[in-house]
Amino acid sequence: MENKIPETMLGMKLPGGAKVEAVQVPVPHPGPGQVLLKMKAASLCGSDLKYIYFEHTDKTGGARYDDVIAGHEPSGQVVEVGEDVSDFQIGDRVVVYHIQGCGYCDECRKGFFINCQNPERRAYGWQRDGALAEYMVADVSTCIHLPDFLTYEDGAMIACGFGTAYQGLLRANVSGNDKVLVMGQGPVGQAAIILAKALGAQTIAVDIAEERLEMAKKIGADEVLLGDDQMVENVMKMTNGKGVEVAIDCSGSAIGRHRCLEVARMWGNVVFLGEQGTVTFEPSPLLLHKNLTLHGSWVTSVANMEKLVELLDRKKIHPSQIITHRFPLKDTDKAFEIFATGKTGKVCVCHEMEEA
Repeated sequence: MENKIPETMLGMKLPGGAKVEAVQVPVPHPGPGQVLLKMKAASLCGSDLKYIYFEHTDKTGGARYDDVIAGHEPSGQVVEVGEDVSDFQIGDRVVVYHIQGCGYCDECRKGFFINCQNPERRAYGWQRDGALAEYMVADVSTCIHLPDFLTYEDGAMIACGFGTAYQGLLRANVSGNDKVLVMGQGPVGQAAIILAKALGAQTIAVDIAEERLEMAKKIGADEVLLGDDQMVENVMKMTNGKGVEVAIDCSGSAIGRHRCLEVARMWGNVVFLGEQGTVTFEPSPLLLHKNLTLHGSWVTSVANMEKLVELLDRKKIHPSQIITHRFPLKDTDKAFEIFATGKTGKVCVCHEMEEA
């Protein structure tokens, strides 16, 4: 491929106050152990929306710097290689794990850069320049080769949403023995439905929005239920009064979390994936007496993300099926506006649209 790299590029920053700021900045160049990626797809995440687009907070993932290019769900192609890089070359297609840790703590050694507590921890689009630009520098320790079957849009879906859902399923050891209920059918909830089915489980999708229940039907949920006051009773009817083996909350709501505990069967597993919010419950009837295992789960590891890429390739699953809206980079402001309605699937900034 021809390697024509311009001197400047378009990038998008999130200054807060529900604003997107377009900037023209120099194209960066990779240092040792890094590659320069020409961005092909970058999807929007609920954490971008909650913690950055509306206001800058440090409720999760550490403080967010004001003056960085946004976007932490990158997928692109290598166009320049830094020194001491042997496993990536120009032309390689990659998906990027969205955090670089210190590299030496216990969690980094496990590949869980997300859990790094040291000052060197820097997330793309939060503390270092991210994916909502024409080019992005990435550390090769965060890069994963993208198989030919998977598109760049698929890669962007993997980087955060599908990886987070997959880790939650791993925590609960989901298999074909299980009926899995997923509370909340936003992008992570939809990813959990798709991956639970890939692992052989039967699935129940729950949401309070009819639009998202329709999306759940399209991606193949075995059952869909409105998250109303009859939901728990309806789940019990479906399961002969026993409940589900695994309940995963992707809603982040107190009601959603509580109902996951209610519908889990004896000796079942409950996983909390949704961020923010609170929950209050009586441990004896809902947790202790049912012998439940309650898991907290946050993102995934580099190694598990590699396994996820292999699974998607082997099962021939396109994560991009949950995309409902696509925008070119220059219309990133419109992408955030539609995503903020809470009625979309995944919203993706597709750089190839600029080239068409």
